[in-house]
Amino acid sequence: MTPSLERLVNQFSKLPGIGRKTATRLAYHVLSLPETEVKEFAAALTGAKGCIKLCKVCGTLSEYDKCDVCSDERRDTSVICVVEDSRSMSAIEETREFSGVYHVLGGVISPLDGIGPEQLTVKELVRRLDGSVKEIIVATNPSIEGESTAMYLKKLISPHGIKVTRLAYGLQVGATLEYADVSTLSKAIERRTEL
Repeated sequence: MTPSLERLVNQFSKLPGIGRKTATRLAYHVLSLPETEVKEFAAALTGAKGCIKLCKVCGTLSEYDKCDVCSDERRDTSVICVVEDSRSMSAIEETREFSGVYHVLGGVISPLDGIGPEQLTVKELVRRLDGSVKEIIVATNPSIEGESTAMYLKKLISPHGIKVTRLAYGLQVGATLEYADVSTLSKAIERRTEL
């Protein structure tokens, strides 16, 4: 393998879920593309990295200071759905069952990985808890870290007199929201329970 091809394979290998064999297959595929398509691919990568930032309200990925959800005046701002990341938010949005707004934590509390509340956007969430917020839906993944994050948020938010709910367990333990089907996510939102 040439040094340039090796570098390309190594870059693809850095992507989550991509092993060496898949990275090699992707590298060979990219090399088989016409030069114009390779340039378009590279431009899409650098363009996305250059113009996508975090929404100043909820913390999801956006090309503007406020994402489409936060800019939509029809959304119910009294209900905030707290998710781990933008992928989870997108998965819930696909159900078209939720009309509130979101808050993206940027992960979950995981002491083994050195992630505490300080590394997440917990302070930003607390700042959003004005008198108009009536419910916080904690939509972290049903994992040990997701559950401990949910319990931490309940203890933090409950003294504010705000109802704290959790997605119903239509999702299997260990599952991630981005891979759940729309029907399961819809039922989980519909049957959420109070923490």
